[in-house]
Amino acid sequence: MLAVSDLHVRYEENRAVVEALRPSSDEDWLLVAGDVGEYMADVEWALATLAARFRKVVWVPGNHELWTPPDDPVRARGTARYEVLVRLCRSLGVTTPEDPYPVWHGRGGPAVVVPLFLLYDYSFRRPGVHSVEEALRRAEDAGIVATDEILLHPDPYPTVGDWCRARLRRTAERLDALPAGLPTVLVSHFPLVREPTEVLRYPDFALWCGTEETADWPVRYRAAAVVYGHLHIPRLIRNQGVPHYEVSLGYPREWRGRSDPGHAPRPLPGFSAPVPPGGRP
Repeated sequence: MLAVSDLHVRYEENRAVVEALRPSSDEDWLLVAGDVGEYMADVEWALATLAARFRKVVWVPGNHELWTPPDDPVRARGTARYEVLVRLCRSLGVTTPEDPYPVWHGRGGPAVVVPLFLLYDYSFRRPGVHSVEEALRRAEDAGIVATDEILLHPDPYPTVGDWCRARLRRTAERLDALPAGLPTVLVSHFPLVREPTEVLRYPDFALWCGTEETADWPVRYRAAAVVYGHLHIPRLIRNQGVPHYEVSLGYPREWRGRSDPGHAPRPLPGFSAPVPPGGRP
């Protein structure tokens, strides 16, 4: 099982990376943890390319897929845009957060692969800041305003926080219904715990990076691994014994400077291709 996120294929260098991605075996699954692109045509091209190569592609939306750029011919906003993305994925055979969760039966399995669409609620605030309004004001004073505030519309919800809370309720209901004996691989664009944001160059950007409501989800839902992106800081951390993999490619100016630019999707240790019938484990 391989994982990648933040492909941002509007950049030609990143588009070339996607064109070069290949599975390591015919049975490989690819987990795509969001921010494929901002324009619907780019998202379609990238996911169609990957779906043609990998046994299964599992996708979750990042904030960039949910943007409505002023020059994108697809004008849908908010939940309507998300629904367009889900229909697109289904037409390509790509699994989304709205589909039945697939079960991985290869090495490390069985494990339920859970694509999560949860957003953020501005609860990753600085210590001593008790309201969303104050947190956003302080971030603006520091010169930090996410593009989401302009291009990501929560329609029909009043705010992104309201949309996030609705997604949390719906998703928790589905997770609570999973068989108690099966571990999970949780795939989210946004980190599920706050710790990854502690290394951000601009701490106020954490406001747009997740929700405190999911802090116990990796343990509560028996995660064998958590996959996320968004921060463009690829690394592995362990939180309460659970490995959290940040699998971003990021913007060309970021990955060009890495000793390992991350051109290939990251393999998840312990989750390798299924053993063929009659083969040795």
